Amino acid sequence: MKRRVSPWPALGALCLGFFMILLDTTIVSIAIPAMVRGLGTDLNSVVWVLSVYLLTYAVPMLFTSRLGDRYGPKRVFVAGLVVFTLASLWCGLSGTAEMLIAARAVQGIGAALMTPQTLAFITHLFPPAKRGPAMGLWGGVAGLATITGPLLGGVLVDHLGWEWIFFVNVPIGVIALALTLVLVPDWQPRRSHSFDIPGILLSGAGLFCVVFGIQNGQHYAWGRVWGPVTIPEIIGAGVLLLVAFVLWQRFNRHEPLLPLRIFKRRTFSAGTVTAATVGFAMTGMFLPLVVYVQEALDLTPTEAGVLTAPMSLLAGITAPFAGRLSDRLDSRYLVMFGLFALAAGLGIIALQARPDSSPWSFVPALLVCGLGIGFTFSPMSNATMGAIEPALTGAGSGIFNTSRQVGGVLGSAATGVLLQARISASVTDPGNAEAAREGLTHAARQTMLLPVIVLLTGVVTASAMRTRRPAPAVPSPSSPGA
Repeated sequence: MKRRVSPWPALGALCLGFFMILLDTTIVSIAIPAMVRGLGTDLNSVVWVLSVYLLTYAVPMLFTSRLGDRYGPKRVFVAGLVVFTLASLWCGLSGTAEMLIAARAVQGIGAALMTPQTLAFITHLFPPAKRGPAMGLWGGVAGLATITGPLLGGVLVDHLGWEWIFFVNVPIGVIALALTLVLVPDWQPRRSHSFDIPGILLSGAGLFCVVFGIQNGQHYAWGRVWGPVTIPEIIGAGVLLLVAFVLWQRFNRHEPLLPLRIFKRRTFSAGTVTAATVGFAMTGMFLPLVVYVQEALDLTPTEAGVLTAPMSLLAGITAPFAGRLSDRLDSRYLVMFGLFALAAGLGIIALQARPDSSPWSFVPALLVCGLGIGFTFSPMSNATMGAIEPALTGAGSGIFNTSRQVGGVLGSAATGVLLQARISASVTDPGNAEAAREGLTHAARQTMLLPVIVLLTGVVTASAMRTRRPAPAVPSPSSPGA
């Protein structure tokens, strides 16, 4: 006999795990200066600590979403949670940059197992007309976690050391695991999938080559890496592998990793591209901002985190409200407003930044950013996932989340290389403190404009979404069962 399941406690347990994995996309940013010093390494290596997590998070998600369809979302989510929690412990115990990068790679795999299952459960637990509030909670968690990272990270770095930005995941992971086992139903979609091994290899290798080339281009002076192999050749190989991946998906008639027919849904396609621009901006905005406020304005990690706290709070308050609105209004206008507000806030910060600026003068612009974040995640997710039929929910969740994470990988890599290049060009006399501050400020301002441009591109792609108000809910004869 199926037991009755209350969807909100189940969603709350899933969101706790989701909060933890998204927290780790930004919590590292605030610790970058401390990690460079503590590990005795350079900025490029620490940027890889961020990027490798995003890379191993993004690449497997097309595959892990299918695992949920085959073995059950709860079981895959629990497996990912265990991997993520143990990898977090390994990260904190790492004594070298190389070991930390390896541990972060494993951590990203755990996150990839977990993330697609949360959206799949929302579509299972809530009927279409009632998904707005659920997506609002999901989007609120996404926005809050992404912005809370700097605040929590700053406090931990200042008082306990950079290792604790990873150790903190262990108790959270244990609590999330217990709640998931008790509250989340063991739903079995029972869709038997074969696994597209060539597609997995082509997409993974292509993304790795592109990201490696972009991120390490400055390090190798855009020339030779080993032997005759150059950075442009590595990037070119990555692009060719990704083209080969798309072609293989086109001709794989059995069960492609990326079912191209899903992109016939205009709203899904536009929402997926928009998600990539959001991922790019959300990871790309923090690196120049953190380097500027800590290195040029001399804020401690805690002070830098406190500076972003109002943005975090407003994003968390706004997201559930935006989620409810998306059940009543055309979601694309909410998304366009959110993206434009985030771009405007970042643009104002870039214009205001000076070597002698008061950090607290940025609070109004940061509040505009928080408003934008709150209005983006929930309506974007609701409209995109609502545009596909239930049979493609697993694949759609994987594609949507992969797009956002690939955008994050490219955002981390692109802003990292741009910031390093601008610092090299602007800081001509590192021994002169005043000149160094001036150079760092100039480099950060220029770098912050990159996510602004990408967000404005997202406004255009979001305008292509076509959403309709959902039909009234039809009462279900029974609640979802375990």
